Amino acid sequence: MLDADFFRRWMAAAAASVGREAQRLTDLDSAIGDADHGINMQRGFTAVTAALAEEAPNTPGAVLILAGRQLISKVGGASGPLYGTLLRRTGKALGEAAEVSEGQLAAALRDGVDGVMKLGGAVPGDKTMIDALVPAVDALGEGFAAARAAAEQGAEATIPLQARKGRASYLGERSIGHQDPGATSSALLIAGLSAAAESAEG
Repeated sequence: MLDADFFRRWMAAAAASVGREAQRLTDLDSAIGDADHGINMQRGFTAVTAALAEEAPNTPGAVLILAGRQLISKVGGASGPLYGTLLRRTGKALGEAAEVSEGQLAAALRDGVDGVMKLGGAVPGDKTMIDALVPAVDALGEGFAAARAAAEQGAEATIPLQARKGRASYLGERSIGHQDPGATSSALLIAGLSAAAESAEG
């Protein structure tokens, strides 16, 4: 079973990954976006880390709702509302339980991803964060490592796609050949989930 401490470790691992990869995310975004995705995501997850340390929510759902609220307020552009929706809807789906199963997390995360698709209007193949998140949720039943691998493969699979949503869609065919920064940061979020599971096993 997964408790609030597990979810705090997930957010901490995601924050560390985003911090390490911030320049890469910004470089990816400079090719097809506003060249600020890494900076924005790093600022958002720094705020998440600080808020979780200060408030110490004691249920899995509360951890994610607080994290989502921070991302909405601190991350600029479309990414803040999208990531905030992902975490807040996942957290709300988990309810007030002190512990949740991996299956419950998978179902809640799917609810969160559905919320992102509804908010952004994107579907798999549009070259967005959805291209990493949907495969990750589909693979979560096989374990956290499988979800991480699926997310990373999904992000890499955006390279040959033409963007149909978001800032990159304005470039038309010129968006082809570049990995989507939102899919890449989403893969980092799922990698954080896998890292939290590995540390729990360790």
